[in-house]
Amino acid sequence: MLNTDVVWSRLMKYLDKIRLHSLRFQECNSKCPYQQFQSGFAIRVNPRHPRSIQPHNFRSILTGVLLLLLILGGCAPEDTAPEKDKVIADILQAHPEWFAPVLQDPAKYRLQILYTQIDRDAQNRPQFRSYRYRVNTNDYFYPASTVKFPAALLALEKLNRLNIPGLDMNTPLRIDSAFAGQTTVIADTSAANGLPSIGHYIKKIFLVSDNDAFNRLFEFLGQQYFNQTLWEKGYRDTRIIRRLESGMDAEGNRATNPFTFYEGEKIIYQQPLVQNPQAYRIDMPGVRQGKGFMSGGELVEKPMDFSHSNYFPLTDQQAMLRALMFPETVPEAQRFDLREEDYRFLYRYMSMLPRESDEPAYPDTATYYDSYVKFLMFGDRHDPIPGNIRIFNKVGNAYGYLIDNAYVVDFENGVEFFLSAVIQVNENQIYNDDTYEYDEIGYPFLAHLGRAFYEYERQRPRARRPDLSRFRFN
Repeated sequence: MLNTDVVWSRLMKYLDKIRLHSLRFQECNSKCPYQQFQSGFAIRVNPRHPRSIQPHNFRSILTGVLLLLLILGGCAPEDTAPEKDKVIADILQAHPEWFAPVLQDPAKYRLQILYTQIDRDAQNRPQFRSYRYRVNTNDYFYPASTVKFPAALLALEKLNRLNIPGLDMNTPLRIDSAFAGQTTVIADTSAANGLPSIGHYIKKIFLVSDNDAFNRLFEFLGQQYFNQTLWEKGYRDTRIIRRLESGMDAEGNRATNPFTFYEGEKIIYQQPLVQNPQAYRIDMPGVRQGKGFMSGGELVEKPMDFSHSNYFPLTDQQAMLRALMFPETVPEAQRFDLREEDYRFLYRYMSMLPRESDEPAYPDTATYYDSYVKFLMFGDRHDPIPGNIRIFNKVGNAYGYLIDNAYVVDFENGVEFFLSAVIQVNENQIYNDDTYEYDEIGYPFLAHLGRAFYEYERQRPRARRPDLSRFRFN
């Protein structure tokens, strides 16, 4: 009998050497005994990358890859089959009153949807089956605040890897300035002790999508570490190369601030200014968009250029969310180095509503309503979200783009599923003018999308009711 673990291991070694562009791991379903690829292959050779293939061994490596793909080839077409799109299309077409305007021209709205069903076996182990609608890793969209999600995971992982006594997510920190445009931090009035910490920044990211909190995690990680660590985990299409709303240019984003972690008068850990020696940029279809953009109050009549911005494709977003919610189901190399208390902390604050938080506190429910960062299912309303439903997610909202990457749970009805979607609403194709059809089209679309898939999941037959107690919090 074929040892698929050995075959897969050898395949991964070959693919790592040639920087396979769109490899994704996915657990097998009952029809296929091997692991699957979520998308087709695209090979990029980068001579500057430490793992780049050299000319003398390219032919032998490529031959090995092709042979192994023939062995595993029975699984490859699964996620690209037409019926994978049809399931989502059928759900959308069943509600023309909600979706017809967007479905008439989904390309105009840059619509992408990724939906994953979850079924449990007798031991409550999850099995996944994913469906796609217009998902294209090579079609750029601006990811907005969704990039804060990997920043939170990697910040906790970095603390664990440093493994310094007294250094954890709650350790007070001071941020200094050592490069043009950098700003310092010595206090955080939203914290009970008045001091900033990694954990407090993460809370603010998930509760209200705080931009400064992300920028501080970006600075703690450093641009090169941030990206290379994600690439090593298999998220090779992701590029997170700048802060948000900071005004920093490309050179400034390559340099990140000095950090000092301390307890009282004792310094626990110091990190100097870090500068990425490499210049990252995004070069892919669609990275220049629109007819123009506003700059300094003036209209610049040329496409908006996102090549020095960020990119976090939908496939990577949902794969990362799955790696967090179900770490045991992904290859070890893709997991984050998190402790059990880290998982509990992340689950709690990813699903917490602003009004439920004491520290930081958001008592103004008119501003920070329940759906403030819950676009799917509830983005078109401001009333309370039912207590039986919890959404573990990260949203993004900028330049006419709305994105939500979510794991949805209904404890009362035994429902769980992943749903990730992006839509752009920018009718005039002018960027940075604050004229976007969020309220008219964007928020209602994502809210209806979430409700349509939730109702579909409620009716979908399941062999076993899932035990969701791991994700329940008081």
